[in-house]
Amino acid sequence: MRRPGLAPDGIIGARLSECGFDPIIRDDGLWAFGPDGAYDDQGSPYNAFLRAEGYDADNPWHDYANAGIDNEGNIASGWLYENARRPANIREEDSETPWLTRQMIKFLEKDAPGRERPWMCHLSYIKPHWPYIVPAPYHDMYGRTARKPVVRDARELENPHPIYAAFTDNAIGQAFRRDDVREAALGAYMGLIKQIDDQMGVLFKHLEASGQLDETMIVITSDHGDYMGDHWLGEKDLFHEPSVKVPLIVYDPSPAADATRGTVCDALSRALICCFLSKWQAACPAWKCLRAIPCCLCFGMQRPLNLASLRSANMIILSPRWRRAFGVAPRDARLFMMRDARWKFIHAEGGFAPMLFDLDSDPDELIDLSRDPAYAAVRDACYDKLFSWARRPSQRTTVSDQQLIDRRGKSRRKGIVLGVNTADEIDAELLKKYQGKARQSHGE
Repeated sequence: MRRPGLAPDGIIGARLSECGFDPIIRDDGLWAFGPDGAYDDQGSPYNAFLRAEGYDADNPWHDYANAGIDNEGNIASGWLYENARRPANIREEDSETPWLTRQMIKFLEKDAPGRERPWMCHLSYIKPHWPYIVPAPYHDMYGRTARKPVVRDARELENPHPIYAAFTDNAIGQAFRRDDVREAALGAYMGLIKQIDDQMGVLFKHLEASGQLDETMIVITSDHGDYMGDHWLGEKDLFHEPSVKVPLIVYDPSPAADATRGTVCDALSRALICCFLSKWQAACPAWKCLRAIPCCLCFGMQRPLNLASLRSANMIILSPRWRRAFGVAPRDARLFMMRDARWKFIHAEGGFAPMLFDLDSDPDELIDLSRDPAYAAVRDACYDKLFSWARRPSQRTTVSDQQLIDRRGKSRRKGIVLGVNTADEIDAELLKKYQGKARQSHGE
């Protein structure tokens, strides 16, 4: 932006830097501080709120919202998995999720009801992101019987793909091999999701009480999932279903949505949109059912969401962490996934072999078929699909195919008369604006 002279704090500059949004309040939720300084030095409005509420610390985000107290009265950091079972040392209403819900409600109160123009708002909860710790009463709501069994198999570690092996062998993968780590972190993770669920209820009740629920579309999704020990992994780094399968829940109160209300669609979708709240008609019957929604929710207001446009698609992720293990350049530390109804195919830059899973016979993705010669034709077909996707006109965001078609053959009638030597070679009407007596002469 500096090169063309765009001011970062101007309208254009701000919207470019914020992906088209006007920030109402932004708190990225990772206010770590180590011996080399702050992870993010932009300043935290949430930390400012905590200090104003009397939480005494240099970094109350960590010392209270993301830490508990041990048996000796010391800070029990949420960065340590063993502390995930403890309640965070913060009043529940002051923790990150309720605080952000209140910011959303303030936005709604500022402009509604009776505003003259439609609105769109993106509300993105940072939790259940690490550190994995949650305030009471959510810290011990989910015991061992509430959790699904871990999805992993010893065969995954036999002659593994080198990139997969690098992630299973790193510190996070090694930690989540341990059952005690998984159980502690997963209990907190589920509690954090339940807190989001409850806070969505607070928000939806406000929309209902203020008369906005019957004119608001709500779309809930997430940016990614979390392995939590599945496939011998933690975090989100690769393309197994625990990482890439995310919720997409659409509530549209308009009568046009009645035909599909309450239905479930199993088709693959393309995550082009983070999510919306929009203005329609009807009432929300089911917010209490919105359980287990990871990480990111967005609300906005605009035109109806065209679900038909959310086609099966390919996805891309940047994975620079493993470049250190293999000595590859950052530009080669990338993975690309192509998926259809049956096959999941992952291409790795940097000269590595791909990965391939048959989701029909192996829905848990335990057997990598990429090096089996019997699947050479499948690999080739997947590469063809990936190459077709990579060549798509993904950067053309302002003009549709139909607009281009509609423009064909019309430029001459707009005064573009290229390829004409003399006036008798073209319809006289097309030169009408370019003919007639000269009004002034400025030559010799």
